[in-house]
Amino acid sequence: MKHLVTTTAIAALLSAPAFAEEEQLQDMSDPLAVFTQAGMGYTDKGLNIKIGQTYDTGIENVGAMNVFEVKGFMGDTLGWRDEANDSVDEVRLRNFRADLTTGRGSQVDASYNFNNEAGSVSYSFLQALPKMGPVQLFPLAGLGLTVANNAERGYEIPGAFAVIGVFGKLQITDKIWLNYNPMYMSALSGSEVFKNMGFEGDSSVLMHELAASYQFTPRFNMRYFANWSENTDYNDGGHRIEFNYQF
Repeated sequence: MKHLVTTTAIAALLSAPAFAEEEQLQDMSDPLAVFTQAGMGYTDKGLNIKIGQTYDTGIENVGAMNVFEVKGFMGDTLGWRDEANDSVDEVRLRNFRADLTTGRGSQVDASYNFNNEAGSVSYSFLQALPKMGPVQLFPLAGLGLTVANNAERGYEIPGAFAVIGVFGKLQITDKIWLNYNPMYMSALSGSEVFKNMGFEGDSSVLMHELAASYQFTPRFNMRYFANWSENTDYNDGGHRIEFNYQF
């Protein structure tokens, strides 16, 4: 899924104050965890950089953070995909809030792909379900808009879509866990082209993400990600290794 990000939002991320001066370390395997972080990833299309900054919401037991990512630069030099280039492929900004008492979160997810000149912005809710032994599920549902740069008409909004999915977590040991995150996206309204072909040439698409993670220390981990879809085989999908540090 392609996304849109604004300069104002990036500036807000970079200037956001810390959530607390003395913040306890968070569980980095928890999809609802809120913490200041930095990450670097090596992918089949180059390098990724991620910066996350918590901030004070002013609401008791509600934490929040902005996470900004730059994806796919130095791809021709360091990646292995034929279509990779050295310029930035995509930028992404997420604003995430989590209620520590109810296990409910909300997210604004916006990014823009420079190769396709297209993007989207979505708003979704996430709810933690009770653990079932080593397994925990976090269902997600949301709505979004797509944005595209038409050579003749400039920027336009081709249509609106719905996203439904789940973040799944399997805790294997104290330091090793797996995530499987399927997401189904479907066009709701917009142009005929978008409604019929907006998602990989169809009106909808089922996306898959698998992650295997190892926690070296409470602050530092390594994660392997694979992304593919119902139309793209696992081997032909996106792959990356990511290192993350919690401040």
